[in-house]
This record gives sequence, C-alpha cells and structure tokens, in this order.
Amino acid sequence: MIKINMRSHSICLVPLVFCLLSVGANTTKVNAQTIYPFDVVYDTEVTITPIPSTDVSKAFVSGFNSDAPYGLSSFSSINNYSRIDPNTGNLIFVQDATKFGLQGLPIGRDEFFGSGDDKLFSKSSATAAFDFINRKLVGSGTITITGGAGRFSGATGIFNLSEIESLDVNPTALLRGQAFLSGSFQIPQQIPEPRTAATLFGICVIGISSILRRRYL
Repeated sequence: MIKINMRSHSICLVPLVFCLLSVGANTTKVNAQTIYPFDVVYDTEVTITPIPSTDVSKAFVSGFNSDAPYGLSSFSSINNYSRIDPNTGNLIFVQDATKFGLQGLPIGRDEFFGSGDDKLFSKSSATAAFDFINRKLVGSGTITITGGAGRFSGATGIFNLSEIESLDVNPTALLRGQAFLSGSFQIPQQIPEPRTAATLFGICVIGISSILRRRYL
C-alpha cells in the first residue's frame, strides 16, 4: 500500500506559492513622474467682444514667445467669458458661461503648442483690475493643465498667471501686453521590471526543485 503524506506536500507548496506571489508583485509596473518646470513670458493679444443683450463679453487670448520652454512657443485661450464684478469693479474671467447665467455657449479651453506634435491642454480662471492712471489692465489667475499630446500626453500641473495689457479708449480694441507664467507640469510614466521578474521566477523554480528532490530521494 502506498501512503501519501499530505502534510509534506502542503509544506512543499508553501515556498511555491510564496515565490509566485513574489514574482507577481515584482512584475507590477512602477509609477513614476517626470516634472517639467515652466517659467515663461508670452507677448499677448486680447480681443474682448460684448455678447449682445447681456453684460457679459467673450474674450480671446493668444500669446507667442519663440524661446518658450519645450518648443511651446504659442498659446491660445478661447471662449473666455468676462463680466465686471459690481462689488469690486474688476473683470472676472471664466470659461463656463453658465456661471454668469448664460446657457448654450461653448466651454472655453486653453492650448500650448509649437511647430511639432507636443501640446498642453488646460483650463483657466482669472480676474483683472483696471489701472486707469497708467492705462493698463492688470490680471492674475490660475491655469490648470488637464492633458496633452505628443510627449506630454497625460500631463497635469498648475501655472500661476499674471498679465498686463495696455488699455485703449475703444473698449473693443485689440489689447496688447504680456503674460507671465510660472509653475510646472508632470508626465506619468510606467516602468516595467521584466528582467527582475524573470530572475526571481528562475530562482523560485530552482529552489523548489531542490526541495522536492531532497524529499523524494
């Protein structure tokens, strides 16, 4: 009669299970991030157009700097909506017109780009004060990076924004000035470790074979 020692087999399975779990854990991809500092000054042009029968205007902003980091020499910000805050006299800029009670208007967006495929996508909000003595419009706000293209796919980050434009007697005239951006964005990366996993698996197999050989010889 042949007797099978179930306890012995159970003991032998323990290192096998432990090794397989270890291999599985080491094949998990490691999350990492590459951080890109972003400090730049763009020459800007701003067009503000009143929306008929409302106290809201639509603003379009474009900027350019041939020496901007990472080849992102241009940016555009479209479908911004502005209204004067009656409590402060400042302009408030948002990219969702429903915040001003207007329905059916497109949501605004920003884009940083250059001559290649690399891009950053973002949303923004800002306020601007009238400096009538120096005939300037002085603004500040936040740009939130929501994605990208090319090597910046999946980008996230925050830029602080300050902006100065010269005022014109004509409120709908093109405003020229500069936008100062500072902050950073990051790109997620996944780093696989296949060689480490294969090495651990090989060690497991050799070790388990040795255990089984000693038990059954």
